[in-house]
Amino acid sequence: MNAVKIAEELGVGADIVVYQKFPLDAATLRDVIAKLEDPVTNLVRRDSLWGKLGLTEDDAATPDQVVDLIVQHKMLLQRPLVVTDDKAIIGRPKDRVRELLAR
Repeated sequence: MNAVKIAEELGVGADIVVYQKFPLDAATLRDVIAKLEDPVTNLVRRDSLWGKLGLTEDDAATPDQVVDLIVQHKMLLQRPLVVTDDKAIIGRPKDRVRELLAR
């Protein structure tokens, strides 16, 4: 079950942002980071693009670096990202989404 279905099941309204079409800007990312319960470095995916770009952990060690990386390479954003008025989490595993939205 994905984050949208969990929100629907719980009767919680949700705005879905398709980050490929509407990438998060630096200010929005900083707002998310301010609410984030996870380590900020977890916002960056360590996948084939990470490897192709030749990135290392030192490239995503600070909030400023994370913001810069995601603004420059939107596909590096870890997802799903679930944001409420006062909290943000990376929605993996999916049980975390249910826990956050049920509060």
